[in-house]
Amino acid sequence: MKRALSRVVTPLLMWPIVMSDTIVFDIETQNFFTDPEVGWNNYDALKISVVGLYSYAEDTYHSFTVEELPACADFFRKAECIVGFSMNRYDIPVLQRYFQAMPDKANLDLWIKRRVDLLSEIELATGERVGLSKLAMANLGVGKTGHGAEAIELYRQGEIDKLKAYCVKDVELTKKLYDLYLKDRALLVPRKSDGEVVRVDLNNNGEQTKTAHLF
Repeated sequence: MKRALSRVVTPLLMWPIVMSDTIVFDIETQNFFTDPEVGWNNYDALKISVVGLYSYAEDTYHSFTVEELPACADFFRKAECIVGFSMNRYDIPVLQRYFQAMPDKANLDLWIKRRVDLLSEIELATGERVGLSKLAMANLGVGKTGHGAEAIELYRQGEIDKLKAYCVKDVELTKKLYDLYLKDRALLVPRKSDGEVVRVDLNNNGEQTKTAHLF
């Protein structure tokens, strides 16, 4: 008599739950390279004040003070892709140092994650850099609510709620620009030379098409 074959089925809850996310983020710092105690490109001297992020998995915005970074790190652990604006030059080098100093550094190496730096994409395509406010104005019709120096001043005055709102606003602009990038693989970019706004195809060797003279 042949023995009936049986199959062992592992209950779903026994399998590890693997979550992936795409997050858009921005950091604010307590100081900057131009401060006497810092010096240019001295990333080790930069101190985080606030991190803001958007989670596509949760469809929510969050903000964290430096004391709340462990909770912030949980989002980055689950992130398969991270998105920012000038993050390769600024946000990642600073945030990476904090994450790598944590007791549990698992899945917190930001350099090995898939990254989309919108400013880097534009610079590779055009050879020029552009500010977030001008880029947002050209594509979304709205710009930033302030600038980096104001964010530092908010921190020094203890206006943490206002600082978080400022940071999250930058994340919101970057997220909306990223959505356009995903949809069209192109963005409207004002040229430095004459202010003319051109459509930059970010998947076609930076081919540019004239659009309008907005700036």
